[in-house]
Amino acid sequence: MSSVKVTKRASTIEYAIRDVIVHTKDLIKNGKKIYYLNIGDPAAFDFKTPASFKEALCNAIAKEDNYYSPSEGRPELREAVANKEKKINNVDITPNDVLVTEGISEGIQMLLGAIVDQGNEILLPGPAYSPYTSYTKFFDGIPIAYETIEKENWQPNTDDLRKKITEKTRAIVIINPSNPTGAVYDAKTIKEILDIAGEHNLPLISDEVYDQLTYDKHFISAANLTTDVPVIGLNGFSKVYQMTGWRLGYMYFKGEGKQLAALKDGVEKECRIRICANTPVQIAATAALNGPQDFVKDIVERLKQRRDFSWKRLNEIDGISTTKPEGAFYIFPKIEGVGAHWRTDKDFVVELLKETGVLIVNGSGFDPVYGKNHARIVFLPPIEELDIAYNAIEQFMKKRKKNVTIG
Repeated sequence: MSSVKVTKRASTIEYAIRDVIVHTKDLIKNGKKIYYLNIGDPAAFDFKTPASFKEALCNAIAKEDNYYSPSEGRPELREAVANKEKKINNVDITPNDVLVTEGISEGIQMLLGAIVDQGNEILLPGPAYSPYTSYTKFFDGIPIAYETIEKENWQPNTDDLRKKITEKTRAIVIINPSNPTGAVYDAKTIKEILDIAGEHNLPLISDEVYDQLTYDKHFISAANLTTDVPVIGLNGFSKVYQMTGWRLGYMYFKGEGKQLAALKDGVEKECRIRICANTPVQIAATAALNGPQDFVKDIVERLKQRRDFSWKRLNEIDGISTTKPEGAFYIFPKIEGVGAHWRTDKDFVVELLKETGVLIVNGSGFDPVYGKNHARIVFLPPIEELDIAYNAIEQFMKKRKKNVTIG
């Protein structure tokens, strides 16, 4: 039998954050220690899921709450989400505006599946969390990156965004706080983007999964600032609540009248064909939202220390420079020597891994133009482990520079 043909949409999928892991297999077999600075998984380090969340999950299972729940999400969780958005982000929505998803990634897939037809364009920040690009392509759409400006702490270039709107544009995406750069957008910029969206009758998709993880700048939700522009918010429980492997997220629709009714209906239909999100996890997430929130302050304080250390230490390395992240737990340094010492930033990442065991992600994986010659580094590990990794990077850079000088 000949090999089964695979569709172009499946065979061309890229996800740089996990694609780089394939290069670790032989290294691990040969006993090399890997420093995983590639995946934003707080639960994999010393940010442990609060005991009360785990207890709520175990209790739900023990009480036989193991049945299918409503496809749009349990009513109790949707109400808790609406209350959280009002209390934390000053966003007025009702439980009926909320849909529960199996992680924010499923939300991205469902939303783009409902909004993108062949040839449609989605405007994304450059660089951007790669599933937005991958899913746009998967549904035969075209991702269009608008510039974010490195020297301005990766704030969006609204003039560039405006120039890239065409009759094929279906939505504008912002990721705030940003993955991969750690930028936190100011109110003025968000309002400008909302105004542009309104002028062109476009919805704004606002990814806000790091909403409570900011350091020097207060997070402001786009849905809090909108007046008449429809906003679809995406959020979840992985990052703030350390429930990464539990896979639970949500989206909400904030618009006037029937602005988003057809879109929400389309996403609800997608929710039905995958049955429902995990019922016991939804029960635990409800308890998480309704319970004490004081654990968040401790997370932010610890992350801020690691952010400050990473920013200082990386800027001390000859050949590396970086802005200071204002939110999330990523730093996005520029790598000198790409194009000279290394053909691409991916070559840099792979060579660094093979020589030092430090695993990071090539910046071009987040955008081939605005991310190139950079790398995304996760600063979730304890400072002691970060220090080992950064020392290894420094020695690696010194060795390459010495070899070029000698040559």
